[in-house]
Parts: sequence; structure tokens; C-alpha cells
Amino acid sequence: MSPTTERHRPLSRARRHFLGVALSTSVKVAAITGLATAMSSFPARAMGRKWWRHGGEPGHTPGGDNQNCFLRGTSIRTPAGEVHIEDLRIGDDVETMNGKAAAVRWIGRQVYKRNSPSWAASVMPIRISRHAFDQQTPHADLYLSPNHALYVDGVLIRAKDLVNGLSIAPSLPPDREIIEYFHIVLDTHDVIFAEGAPAETFLLRDSNHESFTNFSEYARLYPAGLGTPMVPFAPIIGYEGGRENLMALLRLGLPRFIGLRDPVQDARDRFALRARETAGTDRMHAMV
Repeated sequence: MSPTTERHRPLSRARRHFLGVALSTSVKVAAITGLATAMSSFPARAMGRKWWRHGGEPGHTPGGDNQNCFLRGTSIRTPAGEVHIEDLRIGDDVETMNGKAAAVRWIGRQVYKRNSPSWAASVMPIRISRHAFDQQTPHADLYLSPNHALYVDGVLIRAKDLVNGLSIAPSLPPDREIIEYFHIVLDTHDVIFAEGAPAETFLLRDSNHESFTNFSEYARLYPAGLGTPMVPFAPIIGYEGGRENLMALLRLGLPRFIGLRDPVQDARDRFALRARETAGTDRMHAMV
């Protein structure tokens, strides 16, 4: 057999198997690494008009910053009952998902003033209507910034990815010329209850607290930071890289997601179906 023929002989079965396993393993490792990065990333930077960075005058050039906050007036569950978020103070306890109370370490604040006929999509709150999730949750309309994540089916899903145009949609309470957001920092990234719905606290990383109006207060209180770096309470799932990218990663990713069509789409479809069924029931009652 000539050297040329020898060079072109088919790979042996054992060699083909070895190369196939190596390739499959490398693809899965890369996919899982990408998935872990995507899941653990904090909400994306969003554009909005912040007057506090421009000499105290509203309506100047927008800047890009993290927004994942509760609208003024949101009720937060505490061991003593529900308290509006703007009335909470550093040191107050809030109830967490695991049933334990945790002390508030800091409350960030963001203020936006409209200077055009409509609000920017990145600033306009998402309204989670009363009973959008089930017969009890939330127990009142809940307004969150678009990138704020809710705890659904064991993962964190941003409000903007749950929009169905029915029970979950961009909206703002009437007569609001200013949008004021607040967020809670605990010792760790956690899930608390806002209007009865499970929602994330602030995922503090690097200097992302500087997106808040009162960031200097945090620096004064905690010049060395809070200590242990925060890790996400649960995987943060979303379409920042596109739905197709998410699905590809899930198919090659962690075992816990095997069998899930799409965690975001599953939740959105479920809440949309509930909204349609509820609307149909209400119409029937109105006709009686």
C-alpha cells in the first residue's frame, strides 16, 4: 500500500470515537461556560435620563446604567407587616424567600423626569397586574423597572421578558411626571416579597451601586464594601443574547434544564393563558 493510500485510510473506530467524545466534551464545556456566564450576569445596562449627573437639572443627555428597582409606593413584606419601600430604613428587617428576616444594608434611589411626550422604554415600568401569577400573587399591581428580575420556577426572569400585553405590560400609575425607583441591598443577593410576589434584591457587583442617585451614601457607609462578593440567588435567565442563543445553551447546558422547552417562554405562556382565562371569566360575569 502506497504512502498516499496510507495517509487517506479511514480513521479507526477507536480513534473516531475518541475524537468524537473530545469534540462533544469541548462543545459542552464551552456551552456550559457560556451558560454560566449568561445566567450569572446581572441585568443589562439600560438607557435613561438622569438629572442628578448633570448639575441637578432634569432632562439632560441620557446615560446608560443598571436599572433593576421597585417603583415608589411598592409594598415590601417585613416581619412587622408590609411597608412601602420608600419608608424602609437601613437596619430594618425584610422577609426573604427562605423564611428568614434579613437586615437592609442600604437602599439605592434613582430618579427620572420626562422631557418628551413619552417615557423611554428602558425607564417605563413594567406592571405585573394583581393576580397575574396566581389567585393571590401579586396581591396588588406591582411596578418594576424592565430589568428587575422575579423568581419564577426556580430561576430569575426579568420583568421585560414576561411581558404579554395583557396582565404584564409597560405601564405607569396616572399623574406621574417623575419616576422614582428604589432598590434594597442585603448582605447577599436574595429574593424578597413585593406586593406578595418574589422579586430579587440588588445584586451588588464592582461599582454598579454608582448607578443610583445616592451612591455617595453607600461609599460613605461601606468604604471597603460589604465583604464577601455577591453571587446570584438563582440563575438569571433572559434573552439578552437572543432567544436562539438561550435555547442552544439550554440544550447543551445544565442537567436541571433538560426537558424544559424554554423557562422564559413557559412562564410567559402560562401567565398569558391565565390572563386570557381571567378576562373571559370577567366578561361572562358581566353578562350575567
